[in-house]
Amino acid sequence: MVIKEYYSLAETADILGKSKETLRRWDRTGKFPAIREPMSNYRVYKKEQINDFLDVLSKEIIDKVDNSVIPNKVYKVIELFAGAGGLAIGLERAGIKCAVLNEIDKWACQTLRKNRPNWNVLEGDVKSFNFENYRDQIEIVTGGFPCQAFSYAGKKLGLEDARGTLFYEFARVVQEVNPLICIGENVKGLRSHEKGKTLEGMISVLDEIGYQVVPVQVLKAIHYRVPQKRERLFLVGVRKDISTKFEYPTPHNTIYNLEDALKKGTLFDSDVPESAGSKYPVYKKEILDLIPPKGYWRDLPVDLQKEYMGKSYYLGGGKTGMARRIGWDEPCLTLTCSPAQKQTERCHPDETRPFTVREYARIQTFPDDWTFMGSISQQYKQIGNAVPCNLGEEMGYAIVKFLNAYYAQK
Repeated sequence: MVIKEYYSLAETADILGKSKETLRRWDRTGKFPAIREPMSNYRVYKKEQINDFLDVLSKEIIDKVDNSVIPNKVYKVIELFAGAGGLAIGLERAGIKCAVLNEIDKWACQTLRKNRPNWNVLEGDVKSFNFENYRDQIEIVTGGFPCQAFSYAGKKLGLEDARGTLFYEFARVVQEVNPLICIGENVKGLRSHEKGKTLEGMISVLDEIGYQVVPVQVLKAIHYRVPQKRERLFLVGVRKDISTKFEYPTPHNTIYNLEDALKKGTLFDSDVPESAGSKYPVYKKEILDLIPPKGYWRDLPVDLQKEYMGKSYYLGGGKTGMARRIGWDEPCLTLTCSPAQKQTERCHPDETRPFTVREYARIQTFPDDWTFMGSISQQYKQIGNAVPCNLGEEMGYAIVKFLNAYYAQK
């Protein structure tokens, strides 16, 4: 039996279910380049090439969602607690202009300035800045404030009850700027913090300062082109004089995995660049050497399970993040600020080591040319704390769609 190595244009069109003209166009544009026969100059295709492209097409066929939309005018955002710029990059990709970014961490500020010298970065505690000069000039205020408990002195929680928390500062800036929409971002645990009272208080505060809160949603990053099982809560407030409804971005059907993150494919057009990274201590490396891809501490011999886990071995819960080696064919677990600490190991599938800085950045969908400043540990911290860029971009499109609709009614 002769195994066919090359397929003609017509044969390839039949295999892919496309017309010959489509294949000719894809060849011209570089989407699916053909090989030229030396003698005839006819287009031919290798079997491996066709199989690889079928994988790409299968994802395109499955995922018909496209949330992208073009802004009808220049929309500006003030971003508080900006970190290393994950959300800002996403909003920028969606066509939103970053007017001001505030961040207290000096290394994150250096990262922002290094990559975007034109951005107006205010370094320091948000409490020390006044934003009244931007009143009615900015459409959006965003902020990933920490989850802190309020004072519950009164029955109806208000701005004064939030004093001393960073959410208070977020609300203060919103009140000073008077944007059309404000968006807070947090961990999904905010829903249950203080038995839900903290979130209720935040909604009450925004109501007091003139913002109607859209039903709170927790967005799973894997549904928004991010190869990571990260979940973020979004608190969206629309100014009460606006009737336009805000709608969250439509989830994508395609789920990207670690291979999509680190190797050339549909998510990135090259393999992940080499970079520095942490190393495991000798004992931890010996333990993780025994863990298969997609495995965790339960895959160890029982005596080593007890030794490694200590008292945790006898407690309830799966603790599936401990001594965890990620598989190529699954999304990564949520990245943390330190890739080698116990309980949050994220081991490379093939090599017994944590992900490098650039691998970390890829999993968070940062572009490869985004430089992180500071020590290796500072870089990991900045990346681990970030909103994934692609998730930020999808939220950005939802914001643009809302603002386009609002201005179309005026």
